[in-house]
Amino acid sequence: MLAIRLPAEIEDRLDALAKATGRTKTFYAREAILEYLDDLEDVYLAEKRLEVIRAGRSKTIPLDKIMKRYGMEG
Repeated sequence: MLAIRLPAEIEDRLDALAKATGRTKTFYAREAILEYLDDLEDVYLAEKRLEVIRAGRSKTIPLDKIMKRYGMEG
């Protein structure tokens, strides 16, 4: 269970969307959170990976080598 307070403008927009589509505000709030959570997780993982690379604990492979390896030379 999660209760959140939204600015009136956002609440109004969410309410209008729900009424226009016949869905609930909860449906759209859930969808927005799930999509944003995916993005946040991607950013977090990318930042952690970058830390490992910058610390010298992992190496990168140039794009041209990857493309050649998989037969995608241009």
